[in-house]
Amino acid sequence: MRCGVIGMSGCLLALALTAGPAAAQAAQVPDGKTLFESQCKMCHGVRGVPPATMRKAMPALPTFDSAFIAARSNDSIVGVLKHGKGKNMKSFKDTLKPEEMAALARYVRSLGSKPRTPAGG
Repeated sequence: MRCGVIGMSGCLLALALTAGPAAAQAAQVPDGKTLFESQCKMCHGVRGVPPATMRKAMPALPTFDSAFIAARSNDSIVGVLKHGKGKNMKSFKDTLKPEEMAALARYVRSLGSKPRTPAGG
């Protein structure tokens, strides 16, 4: 970019304006961990290990361990988020955008590689 007549400050302003939308879009990439903490943690626990109270209320509630993750793709996790599962896992199709579901699926799958702690931890 040539800055000759308009000066350096004009050039910097032009660069900021053209980079602005791309930078703003990059800043809006959904954070799977934040979504998990706000949408899933209550039932599935902080690290994908359901708290004892939830396990008692819903015995089929899965633990997001390596076996769970190995048996599921990102798409299958997104499918459960979209459609729900059974009577306890509600659909998030009206709550989360597709890109948020994808970020959440990636985060859930990452939990399978993290060390397990007692339920609720």
